[in-house]
Amino acid sequence: MSNTAVQPPPQPTTDRPRRRTPSRTPAWPLLLLGTAALLFAVGGRWDVPAAAWLFPVLLLRFTRLSRVWPGALWTWAAHLAAAVFWVQESAIGFDPVVLAGALALAALQTLPFVADRLLVARLHPMAASLVFPAGVAGIEFLITLVSPFGTAYGSLAVTQHGDLPLLQVVSVTGPWGIGFLIAYVASTVNRLWAGARWRSGLLCTAVLLGVLLAGGARTAFFPPQGTTVRIAGVSPARGVTGSLRATLARFDDGPGGVAAAPAAAVRPAMTAVENDLLAATRREAAAGAKIVVWPEEAVRTREPDEAAAIAAARRQARSSGVYLEIGVRVYSTTPPAYGRDEALLIDPRGTVLWTYQKARPIPGSERFTPGDGHVPVVRTPYGRLANVVCYDADFPALMRSRADIMLVPSHDWKEYGAAHTDKAGLRAVENGYALIRQDAEGVSAAYDAEGHVLATSDYFTTGRQTMVAYVPVHGVTTVYDRIGDTFAWLCLATLAALTVTAVVRPRRPADR
Repeated sequence: MSNTAVQPPPQPTTDRPRRRTPSRTPAWPLLLLGTAALLFAVGGRWDVPAAAWLFPVLLLRFTRLSRVWPGALWTWAAHLAAAVFWVQESAIGFDPVVLAGALALAALQTLPFVADRLLVARLHPMAASLVFPAGVAGIEFLITLVSPFGTAYGSLAVTQHGDLPLLQVVSVTGPWGIGFLIAYVASTVNRLWAGARWRSGLLCTAVLLGVLLAGGARTAFFPPQGTTVRIAGVSPARGVTGSLRATLARFDDGPGGVAAAPAAAVRPAMTAVENDLLAATRREAAAGAKIVVWPEEAVRTREPDEAAAIAAARRQARSSGVYLEIGVRVYSTTPPAYGRDEALLIDPRGTVLWTYQKARPIPGSERFTPGDGHVPVVRTPYGRLANVVCYDADFPALMRSRADIMLVPSHDWKEYGAAHTDKAGLRAVENGYALIRQDAEGVSAAYDAEGHVLATSDYFTTGRQTMVAYVPVHGVTTVYDRIGDTFAWLCLATLAALTVTAVVRPRRPADR
């Protein structure tokens, strides 16, 4: 009998690493840090641009380490907290519409995280890296289609408004391109965090650097040039504005009550504001302005007095020889809107070239009947002028117009005016036109077609808000203006194709 010990049979080996299962204990520090960063990347006055790049990395890692549906629930809660924070910092105030919007938007913003969690393990790594960015860009686009909030909330591009080299990508992709890039970085960082090879990091770095270099080259070598026109934006002095506000506040039944009030009770305060604006127009025309822009609802008038108010503005445009854009709030006794919010462009002969009614009332705040959304464009010696009103500029599809200068009379409030004006500036880069946003009780600004700030004025730091800018009279044609939201639709198609691929692909033994 041999004394040689019996050796156990050799075990089969494989080069495939063991697939790690999600942790049963959620990575709470990632959730807390990601939520904290998300609060400062919501398109509000306290935004920190770097936070928009950080929070997707942390929340995506959290969902990948968590069970599917608990992770999705906590990610939804993080986005809901961010929506509530945005409402509070912007001093909007909660009502049923805002609350329903916050709940729904948070759910939509959670979908890319859920898609990543469900699909990534079943796809080739290169394909898997596109799930999250395609989802983020696609959902941002869908929000503007299915919700009344546009890009006012939910767009990562607005957090990067100060980064001009990066911002140039929206002239090709629309605002969805920046959301895609931020999410692509987050997806790549998570791959590297999980031990992937460095090649994925190099590819992501090359894409990001390519976008930044191309954008930097555009601003450095192809700056807007040519003839400029002097444009002045004027808002009424705070004294007459405050007096009118106090007068209107006496009517508890709102616009209908103002419309039905005796003329002697409201007309003096309304006329004082109008006279202040007419005087400011004369002053700026004498100083050389060729186009003068009043803010949204600059003139407030009862319906029987509207014709007289417009006639006064026509006489001023004719005597000053300027193109005059006026914002008019008409108070009517006709329910349910009880009035209109409109803007008129008057030429130097005193002719009204258009009367545009605001197409996008602020949800939960404005009750007037919206206009048809047809953006008027007219040829002038100073290029093609176009016009929307305030909140209309939060809808990229509405803002696609073959114009050289887009006029945006607006009316915000102290806590939100600066952030809202920053968002509107993206439309200039997307569409290749200059944009003039004259904001009553907010921050006014003029942008060229590459997003450079030509002039700015803060209503709350001056006794009388006047903004003067020399604006290029010729815009440029952008890819986005030509192809529209093709990039966003491609992202949705890519996400659908990846979903189908993951569903029909046979599962590997290691995946079971």
